[in-house]
Amino acid sequence: MAETPLKVMGLSGSIGRASKNGMLVDLALSKAESKGADVIFWDLQEKPLPLVGEEGCWSNPIVKEFQELAASCDAFLVSSPEYHGTMSGVMKNTFDWVYENHVGGKVFGLMSTLGGMSNSNTLNHMRIMLRWLHANPVSQQLALGHVKEAFAEDGSLVDETMDQRLENLVDSVLKTAEMYRSS
Repeated sequence: MAETPLKVMGLSGSIGRASKNGMLVDLALSKAESKGADVIFWDLQEKPLPLVGEEGCWSNPIVKEFQELAASCDAFLVSSPEYHGTMSGVMKNTFDWVYENHVGGKVFGLMSTLGGMSNSNTLNHMRIMLRWLHANPVSQQLALGHVKEAFAEDGSLVDETMDQRLENLVDSVLKTAEMYRSS
């Protein structure tokens, strides 16, 4: 009997798939899908998550749907813009809706985008946060600097080295998720 494909969820720390982070997540998911994974992009434009603590948020049906979907996934590919040295408020709010019972033991591939030179601040902050959730970010990561010039018209990355790093990140996420699923 053939094993079911890995289920990978993409999360963007920007609203909408047309954002640079949405584009980067879509590109990573496309690479995962070409390797046999079932992929889903959680689009905050279509299904916005309320701010944590907002009136009625704890019983919001979109939150429940998001949590159930997250719990059903084997792995995640996430990207956040870096604002003031850390992840976006959108990314943090998205992560605030998942708990250990949703993502504990799950594999994460981390990416960030920056307007200027790349650095690892956002990636490090996401890594620390995911440790609190008992999730497993892989060691490969991608910080995409000068993001306004990073994409070609067709949505691919202009820099072939960055594209190869993205490919390696996706491979690592899938391989690690498969390893966890097999154990």
